[in-house]
Amino acid sequence: AEKTRPSIIRVDTTIGFGAAKAGTAGVHGAPLGAQSLGDVKALFGFSRDESFKIADDVYKFYADRAAKGAELEKQWEELLGNYAKAYPELHKEFVRRVEGRLPEGWEKALPSYTPGDKAEATRKLSEHVINAIANKLPELIGGSADLTGSNLTRWKDAVDFQPETTMLGTYAGRYMRFGVREHGMAAICNGIAAYGANIPFASTFLNFISYAAGASRLSALSHLRVLYIMTHDSIGLGEDGPTHQPIETMAMLRATPNFLNFRPADGNEVSAAYYAAITNSHRPSVLSLTRQNLPHLEGSSIEKAVKGGYKLATYGSAANPDLLIVGTGSETSIAVDTAKLLADKEGLTVSVVSMPCLELFNEQSDEYRHSVLLPGVPAISVEALSTFGWHKYVHHPIGIDTFGASGPYKELYEHFGLTPDVIAQKALKVLKYYKSNSVPTLDLEF
Repeated sequence: AEKTRPSIIRVDTTIGFGAAKAGTAGVHGAPLGAQSLGDVKALFGFSRDESFKIADDVYKFYADRAAKGAELEKQWEELLGNYAKAYPELHKEFVRRVEGRLPEGWEKALPSYTPGDKAEATRKLSEHVINAIANKLPELIGGSADLTGSNLTRWKDAVDFQPETTMLGTYAGRYMRFGVREHGMAAICNGIAAYGANIPFASTFLNFISYAAGASRLSALSHLRVLYIMTHDSIGLGEDGPTHQPIETMAMLRATPNFLNFRPADGNEVSAAYYAAITNSHRPSVLSLTRQNLPHLEGSSIEKAVKGGYKLATYGSAANPDLLIVGTGSETSIAVDTAKLLADKEGLTVSVVSMPCLELFNEQSDEYRHSVLLPGVPAISVEALSTFGWHKYVHHPIGIDTFGASGPYKELYEHFGLTPDVIAQKALKVLKYYKSNSVPTLDLEF
């Protein structure tokens, strides 16, 4: 038997074999019809007139298989019991992982940050998290689609999952080199998650999850915990240009049921994204991470961020804000700078909301959501992606509804008007409009 290489077995078949339209598209998506169905039954020795008839020998075959299965299960339980006696600690760990229980206290390894810590790209902050939890979560297994050096997903003492004959790793390794095959990578992770006992992750640039969309959608449909660690998440990736810059991608992911989608704004929100992704055992998650450095924000915390959205800070002296600015990911710090500008130059009071995960925010109570997105207060959002979907939450979304462009990322932000001075001018127009018009309450659930 071949034990060192995969094998391909090719079988030639005829679709609809035995039917009048055999070998044509006519048997693919339409009923055969009574006459043709009867011909197929007769060809295989069945009665033309009986439907859903199961022969006694078929019942017996499966009854025998059930008895055999029961005997194998009994043998397995005995083996597992003997293993528990011989290796109690390994047995305990094995059972924990099969049952899907996380190690007690693993989350204490998640790093937290203050505004005094140095600015870093969220992909780098993600690397810090992976290094912190990799040995706390031995079930964490995964890799990148040929972008490890850019995704920063390989922890310091990781061993590649490779046959020992390659001298590149071992089958005890937990890091996978998936190659440039995003769909295959996501499908493999689905299989690992479905089998259980491991938590798989897949990584590439955010825009390239589109190549994996068929398989990543099945992650959500099948309620599988797969972590999609997606870097280079906006025009902030710079010169690679519009072929690499996601615009509509996050809108597609947010429209997918049972998917958690994170755009963390700083280190605390990155840790929160990992906590939520790992503790949600029946949902896949996308962690959308930046190439460019971001500051750690005043008012952020892991505890707040796991709610999906929260009040980050308020600038100005009034008791109630004149304006809300909602930011995600790399645009949250821009929202902060815009709020400060409006407070200093226009005398306004502006509250900034960080919204790392709309799906988790949607699951909060009405009372909580409306304590964050205050009814009666004009709200704008800032995100360097499509504005599609944001009208549910804000009165005027600011983003990019064209393809991106190639250039240094700071110049691109200026080109697309995602700078504090331009956003502030748009905010003033929104406020002027709502001085003479009622402010509708958004994000209502009935």
